[in-house]
Amino acid sequence: MKLSVLIPVYNERYLAGELIRRVLAAELPGGLERELVIVDDGSTDGTRAILKDIAANNPQTVRYIEHERNGGKGAAIRTAIAAATGEFCIFQDADLEYDPNDYGKILEPLLSGQADAVFGSRFLPSQRRRVLYYKHTLGNRFLTLCSNLATDLNLTDMETCYKAFRTELLKTIPIRSRGFGIEPELTAKVGKRGLRLYEVPISYDGRTYAEGKKITWKDGLKAFWVIFKYWLIDDLYDEKTGHEILASLSRAHRFNKWMADTLRPFLGHRVMEVGAGIGNLTFQFLPREHYIASEFDDLHLGVLRNLALHRSGLEVRKVDATKAEDFAGLEQKIDTIVCLNVLEHIPDSSGVLKNFRETLAPGGRAIILVPQGPWLYCPLDKELEHVKRYTKKTLREALTAEGFEVERIFDFNRIGVLGWFLNGKILRRTRMAKYQLKMYDALVWLWRCIDWLLPWHGLSVVAVARTPGGERREA
Repeated sequence: MKLSVLIPVYNERYLAGELIRRVLAAELPGGLERELVIVDDGSTDGTRAILKDIAANNPQTVRYIEHERNGGKGAAIRTAIAAATGEFCIFQDADLEYDPNDYGKILEPLLSGQADAVFGSRFLPSQRRRVLYYKHTLGNRFLTLCSNLATDLNLTDMETCYKAFRTELLKTIPIRSRGFGIEPELTAKVGKRGLRLYEVPISYDGRTYAEGKKITWKDGLKAFWVIFKYWLIDDLYDEKTGHEILASLSRAHRFNKWMADTLRPFLGHRVMEVGAGIGNLTFQFLPREHYIASEFDDLHLGVLRNLALHRSGLEVRKVDATKAEDFAGLEQKIDTIVCLNVLEHIPDSSGVLKNFRETLAPGGRAIILVPQGPWLYCPLDKELEHVKRYTKKTLREALTAEGFEVERIFDFNRIGVLGWFLNGKILRRTRMAKYQLKMYDALVWLWRCIDWLLPWHGLSVVAVARTPGGERREA
């Protein structure tokens, strides 16, 4: 396993060399290898020559990247993340304020599987901390307070440089800030995505402005704006994680909770989710006695495996729903299959439903959610690679043809028809505007109250079907 140390550098001629020497010498736990991803962010003071020389002398360990112009810490970190190849990443400023000998305590919760991200806190009790600016400390504590109010986290040091992540997970988080706003931005997104976040105490040898400290009160104002911005908007998944519409829907956490609350009463104890994507609903349904989150896309599988590390009862499995061999070993061992927005991608669903029936124990349930209304088929469906939209009749017929008994079939998300019709049928768009999804998600509390009153069919239809035999379970 490997640790990627991400080092943005800007005009640190007198300190960068010593910092990199310390990073290379730092003891890593558990036999971890290391790589240094150094991004020179447009230095003009001779730093580049020093960094090039270090990279030339350490070709197996140091990866060196240049920015032509100074873009800010966030821009440099973004470049470094894209180049990182280790299982874990940690941010390291190019000055000497933070001690690489703290890597061990920061990485421990990640290596043990307890955490998805770890922040090193300058304000938790530690062995040493240089005494410097009181007003600067007040500013840090105030920004952390504001961030905590926005994210509902209880951090002690949001602005810390030392932030460590599982790399596959970090690569799914979009970073928009170019400067020091990366700190509150990442914190907001970690909080909104519900990642397992830990803090550990670190030592801190802060420097004065005479010694080259760069952050100022202006950066504090910008950080306050970033906190407010990402409290208002959700921008939680990189578009490379899947279709942009999938990523957009994943940000609609209130909508996802509505869907999960609707389906949860029908779930048993041994559940298989087919087409789990990036886990938008997976963790809504946990804990269970045994839960299999299955997916076919390798990138989605990487995200799921990262999130499933050391979570009891959760298994991630690569499954193509059309292939019977991918269900081998599961015959009659699952009491509930959850299949949401999958069947519409498959021209002939009979083979998939047969695989479901043979996987389910006698009396087991298949919970199927598909888009409803062939008349709504539009460019949005084509962009999502939908081959069809169902009706209650066609979904029921497909299930009964494969030996299922349909217990319930009902509409879901009637209000969504209006937005789909406007964007897809009238405006012929291929994606939903982010502001529309944000407004829709903010009003989910209202849609949940009035959805059953609306006099048209839902944007989706849900079927709860049962296999023959076994005891009937009440929802």
